Amino acid sequence: MEFIAYLLILALIGLIVGALARLALPGRDPMGIGTTIAIGIGGAVLAGIVARLLFDQNAGFLLSFIFAVGIVYLVRRSRGGGLTDPGVPPLDR
Repeated sequence: MEFIAYLLILALIGLIVGALARLALPGRDPMGIGTTIAIGIGGAVLAGIVARLLFDQNAGFLLSFIFAVGIVYLVRRSRGGGLTDPGVPPLDR
């Protein structure tokens, strides 16, 4: 039961960080809730790794947010967009 609660809290925190990262960059991002959660969790994990290696401390919310914004930017670049343009998602035909 503790593991399920941990996963739910992790998903909620990932959703909050990912949603704030998406809001930080102008324009609509064609992403679902799963992608938003994955971006938030990915930003937190990368921030944790960098904070541990460089500062020998745990990452905070601000560093996780900054890394999540970077991931959103990279997703936009992979779609052909930029900082203010979300780009066009590839068509699955």
